[in-house]
Amino acid sequence: MKIRAAVVKEVGQPFEIETLDLAPPREKEVLVRIRAAGICHSDWNIRTGETEHPLPAALGHEGAGIVESLGEGVTSLRPGEHVALSWAPGCGSCYYCSGRRPALCETWKEALWAGTLLDGTTRLSLDGRPVYHYCALACFAEYAVVPEACCVPVDKEVPLEVAALIGCAVTTGLGASMNTVKVEEGASVVIYGMGGVGLSILAGARLAGAAPLICVDLWEEKLELARSFGATDAFKADDQPHEKILAATAQRGADYVFEATGSAEVQEAAFDSVRPGGKLILVGLSATGTATNFPGSVITRLEKTILGSYYGSCDPHRDFPLYAAMYLRGELDLDRLVSKTYRLEEINTAYSDLLEGKTARGLITF
Repeated sequence: MKIRAAVVKEVGQPFEIETLDLAPPREKEVLVRIRAAGICHSDWNIRTGETEHPLPAALGHEGAGIVESLGEGVTSLRPGEHVALSWAPGCGSCYYCSGRRPALCETWKEALWAGTLLDGTTRLSLDGRPVYHYCALACFAEYAVVPEACCVPVDKEVPLEVAALIGCAVTTGLGASMNTVKVEEGASVVIYGMGGVGLSILAGARLAGAAPLICVDLWEEKLELARSFGATDAFKADDQPHEKILAATAQRGADYVFEATGSAEVQEAAFDSVRPGGKLILVGLSATGTATNFPGSVITRLEKTILGSYYGSCDPHRDFPLYAAMYLRGELDLDRLVSKTYRLEEINTAYSDLLEGKTARGLITF
C-alpha cells in the first residue's frame, strides 16, 4: 500500500514528506492506522546525527492508533482495537525480558539499531529501495507495520492523543520516579528540563507526596506550566538555580535530582544539586559519544548515586494500562501535556516550536 510518511534522508536535512510503499505485515506483525504521534527530541537526534541510525529512515516512535490487520500468528490483538505503541518490544524470553525489563531486550537490540524489524528487513521502501524504521515503529506516517509486541491495547475511552504520550514521554517520566527509583512521601525532588518527560516526572513525584518539588528550565513558559502541575519552586536555568535549590533544601541539596535534557552540561549541574547520600537519575538521551565529567572523589566521599533510567525502567504491557487507568480516574492530567497539534506536513514547524521552548509536547494528528 502507499502511505505518506516523514522521512530523513541525510543528516542535517529537514524532514521530507514522501509517499512510501508499505508491505503487508508478516508473521507476528500488525498493521496499525496511526492517529497521533508525538514530537520527541529523540527523533530530532536522528536528524542531527547525534544518534547514529541508518538512513533514509521514517521516524516517529511515540504513537497510537487503531489495529487494521494482523499478520500470521498474531493472537493478542484484533482489528479495531486501540493501541499505544511501545518502542521497546521485547522478545519475552531473554534474560532481561524475563526480569520485566524489555527495553534492555537482547534479542531486539540489534534489529532496532539496524532500523529493521526482527527478521532483518524493512516493510518500507521508496522507489524500490529500503527505508528504515526508527525504533521498529516509524509512526510519523499514516500507517505502520509494527511487531505484535509493540502494540499495547488501551481503553477506547482514552483519547489516542493521550495514548500516544503514554507510549513514550509519560512512561519515561512516570517510570523514572516510580520504577527506576521509588520517590517516597516527603522526599525533596529537583527536575531539570520541563518538557513532556520532565512534567511526567513531576506528576509521579507529586503523586508520591514528595516536597519540595523544584523545577528548572530555560523557558519561562515551561516553568509556568510546571507550577500549574504542582511544582513548589520553579527556577530559570540561566539565573543561578543551584543557590536557590540549596536555599529550598536546607542547604543540603535534594534527595532525588532528575535530568531530562540529555545535555552533559546540565547533567553536571544536576549532580551538584544532589545532597550527600542522594541520587541523580539521568533520563535525557545524550548524543552518541558524549561524555559527562563527574568527580569520582565527590561521589565516593558524599555517597552520591548516579542512575540511568531508560524508558522509565518500564514494562509497557504492565505500565501502559496502569497509566491509562490513572488518567481515566483523574489522577494524571495528561490532556494539558499536549500544547499543540500539527498536520504531518507541518512537522518541521513542530520541531522548530519544540527547540524554541514553545511546547511541552506537540503532536502530529491524522
